[in-house]
Amino acid sequence: MNQQLGKRFVKLIFGLKQSLSRGHRELITAASVAVCVLVLHSIGLLQSLELTALDQFFRLRPNEPSEERITIVAIDETDLKEVGSWPIPDINIAQLLQKLNVHKPRAIGLDIYRDLPVKPGVEELNDAYKSMPNLIGIELLANDEKKNIRVSPPQGLNQEQVGFNNVLYDLDGKVRRSLLYWHINSQGHESFALKLALLYLKSKGITPTKAKNNPKHLQLGKAVFTRFEANDGGYVGADDRGYQILSNFPKPKLKCQSSSQEFCHFHQVSMRDVLADKVKANLIKDRIILIGSTAPSLQDFVFIPYSSSLMGPAKPVPGIQLQAYFISELISAALQGRPLLKVWPDLVEDLWIFIWSYLGTVTTLRIRHATKSLLSIIFACFILTLSAYLAFLSGWWIPLIPSLFSFGSSAIWMISHIAHMQEEWKRSKEFLYHVINTIPDPIFVKNEQHQWIVLNEAYCQFIGYPNKLLIEKSDYDFFSKHEADVFRQQDDLVFRTQQPQEHEEEFTNADGQTHQIATKRSLHKDSAGNLFLVGVIRDITQRKLMEERLKLTAAKLLRLKLTTAKLFRSNNELKLKEDHLRHLAYHDPLTGLSNRKFFAEQLDESLQWAQHNNLLLGLLFIDLDGFKQVNDTLGYETGDRLLMTIARRLSNSLRASDTVSRLGGDEFTVILRAIPNVQIAAKVAEKILNSITKPIVLDGYAIRVSASIGISVYPYNSQDSETMIKQADAAMYRAKHQGKNRYEFA
Repeated sequence: MNQQLGKRFVKLIFGLKQSLSRGHRELITAASVAVCVLVLHSIGLLQSLELTALDQFFRLRPNEPSEERITIVAIDETDLKEVGSWPIPDINIAQLLQKLNVHKPRAIGLDIYRDLPVKPGVEELNDAYKSMPNLIGIELLANDEKKNIRVSPPQGLNQEQVGFNNVLYDLDGKVRRSLLYWHINSQGHESFALKLALLYLKSKGITPTKAKNNPKHLQLGKAVFTRFEANDGGYVGADDRGYQILSNFPKPKLKCQSSSQEFCHFHQVSMRDVLADKVKANLIKDRIILIGSTAPSLQDFVFIPYSSSLMGPAKPVPGIQLQAYFISELISAALQGRPLLKVWPDLVEDLWIFIWSYLGTVTTLRIRHATKSLLSIIFACFILTLSAYLAFLSGWWIPLIPSLFSFGSSAIWMISHIAHMQEEWKRSKEFLYHVINTIPDPIFVKNEQHQWIVLNEAYCQFIGYPNKLLIEKSDYDFFSKHEADVFRQQDDLVFRTQQPQEHEEEFTNADGQTHQIATKRSLHKDSAGNLFLVGVIRDITQRKLMEERLKLTAAKLLRLKLTTAKLFRSNNELKLKEDHLRHLAYHDPLTGLSNRKFFAEQLDESLQWAQHNNLLLGLLFIDLDGFKQVNDTLGYETGDRLLMTIARRLSNSLRASDTVSRLGGDEFTVILRAIPNVQIAAKVAEKILNSITKPIVLDGYAIRVSASIGISVYPYNSQDSETMIKQADAAMYRAKHQGKNRYEFA
């Protein structure tokens, strides 16, 4: 059971390693493509395509409920002919305003420049201005430092009744952004559309405030208007002066009054119908009334996303309708919480592009089939486009073109890479076939799926099956399960370690003959990264038979050798007994230290060596303080264990060249060879005292003992061993009398 779990674990690790290796290649490819696409995006090469895609989303969005809060009073070509002049005289504008004001509109927006009086009717128009606080006129602010073009507001209106009419154009001439606020010379200005929207919302109790999450952003009712930045969405380095927002143009559905569908998004009446009292009161009361030109001769037209068309030229919309879009968007967002157009942070957009680049790489690499890959790419592009469209309907503008570019580029890259791999695979197989066919040994080549892909003639003859029958088959198709399991295990080992392996195996050919073989397996990789397992087989059946004969002969020799070994065994036992007796003669049986006899011989030899080499020799006599009390209170067994502990501490405190001995009882000696000066002997004595005085725990008792040490040094104190011993012994007793736990020199 444990072996099976172990095999499964090894296979799992091997599979994971292969997956990580492939994933590493896929990640590098995806990252490279994503970086290239991001570079193209950052320099603006994809901007026009991204804006075009956004326009198509606007066109494809479903119709929204009809806009019943705005009515456009259009001044068309017929009105111009009836009036007979342009600009329209003040008297006509005054009459128009008075007619509208009778029906109590919520607000009136005059989208006509009236910076100069046009007689007749100047006084009448000024009176109308004064009597209508809900009237908003327009001005044109100077938005170019080189061309200081400015159109002043109507003379009879105060500054609170004026909004600027500046429009932001993209590089393709379309309007996709709305300008709400603008500061010029430290003076704040509000747009024409914002002024009218605020008048309408004021009656609903909604006033502009700072957003709670970000005080720099404007909040109106349910909506927070995120300020546009230069690189938002598909834009690159756009003009972001003033407080701009991305316009999410509404698409209200109205029943058109004419065959033309150009102005079907908002209710529209003509100036002549208003003057002739032909307009129903419900189209004016409690509404925002916008007065502006729709006459082609005045050329007050702009292009917006709805102007685009898949077939045919783009159709512009009148400037007054653009203002209606702006106002409708502001009011709907504030009252109903209609989504505004927002964008992701740059990091999230970059991650989104990388994800689709990675998906393009993985999809193509996994399928490895031209037709299926193409269908998968088309389907994935559809899913990506659909996701971007659904996000757009929810108010999010996510990058579509860069994502499509990264997905398609990575897919094409991987398709070319797979084609290269397959071509290299074919070349490698042909090359291997020609090479291994010149070798007399049986040779096989397997792929990562453990299938034979190349076999030489020697292998086919050895196994007993033709080449065509074996190609793209595995061991399990021709061998017993036991043999195939062994072959598979050895193949996995080579794939896993990527190191050559040699193994002896059993092999049964087509005739049922079993051979002993030695197979050397190694891993090879071509320039495209394809892996091959190459196996070279040697038939070792005869060698194995000879080895069996040799084993029988070796067994006979072994028996002879065992008989001979018995003759030497007794001699070795005698030698061991002799060594043991010698050890007992020279060592203390309790502590294992050298005894008095060994100490005397070592002291004589050390003195001769010191005299011959003109070196100093130190002798330390050590006697434990308080040892008798331990024996009397805790017993002799505890005393013996204490002596063994002291012996170990003494041995650990000395050099390998020094000799420590136990003379008997609690007396020890130390021979210090070749010391450079007398102070070294003192330092060794201090070290021994510190070691001995440390507590010793035996049977739960913390025992403390000390030592008294006497020191004699050759040649200062004596020239012979007997005198040195007496002097060291006398110095030791002097140390005891002077307080113990100390050392004294002779």
